[in-house]
Amino acid sequence: MRALRVVIDEEVRERFSPFLAYGVVEGVSVGPADDELRKEAAEAEEEVRRRFPSPDAIRDDLIVRALRDFLWRTGVDPTKLRPSSEALLRRVVRGGKLPSINNVVDVGNIVSLRTLVPIGIYDLDRLVGEELVLRRSREGEEFVPIGGRPLRLSGELCIADAQRPIHIYLHRDSEYTKVGEDTRDVLVIACGVPGLEARLVKGALDSVVGLLLKHAGGRHVLSRLIE
Repeated sequence: MRALRVVIDEEVRERFSPFLAYGVVEGVSVGPADDELRKEAAEAEEEVRRRFPSPDAIRDDLIVRALRDFLWRTGVDPTKLRPSSEALLRRVVRGGKLPSINNVVDVGNIVSLRTLVPIGIYDLDRLVGEELVLRRSREGEEFVPIGGRPLRLSGELCIADAQRPIHIYLHRDSEYTKVGEDTRDVLVIACGVPGLEARLVKGALDSVVGLLLKHAGGRHVLSRLIE
């Protein structure tokens, strides 16, 4: 297994108290979602529509509020840059469906919708170096979101490898490390903030790993909680 660790910058830890859980699954087979996974996605959609009968019900959820409060504290307006899990939730509550990308990405979206924990899944072989750091972005640092144009950052919280940010915390992942058909080994990160229980975040990670093994194969080699 490739050596990899995820750490939290001390200034970020002391000021904002984020935490995360991460895991590695090697040897996945990436492809279209099978019928069983599509059924799982449909069931998740129905579950949250029963739980949230209208978009107005979303803002009072304790997890949504904790994620939003965290973004406000870091200087991000969550009504403009929503946590990824809330964005999925709003899409489904308004009558839409979860996006279908591939079996690996779809698993992360299903679990994120059910738990409301923001989840990222990355191609392990596209990461640079042996350490990821949750830190503040540097002035002018470039971030290329999946399907979007390059952005210049200025102090946002991000997860970065040795070369560049791969995730804007709670919000968006990078084009450079996205999962594609040639992906074989994946890193899963479940994002935590004050107000979320560690067992919820670790449980979200475990659920992703379990569904990956079921629908994409592979071998689970690592899971850790970083507080």
